[in-house]
Amino acid sequence: MHLIGKLKQQARQLKSEAQVLLIAYKDKRTPATAKILIAITVSYLLSPIDLIPDFIPVVGLPDDLVIVPFLITIH
Repeated sequence: MHLIGKLKQQARQLKSEAQVLLIAYKDKRTPATAKILIAITVSYLLSPIDLIPDFIPVVGLPDDLVIVPFLITIH
């Protein structure tokens, strides 16, 4: 169960760091393509609908830990 607790903590941390993306989104210097990706990323983080629901053991939380960093990286 230690691994699941660690994954939950990392998922919570990602959601709290979404504020940085919102600041970048509001900046006038941010390109339109980056703003679109930021909107997709933040929407996915805050959406109650996941591609893989969090309650599914083993793959539920890691999807957030894979998809969101990928979206942030391609900005």
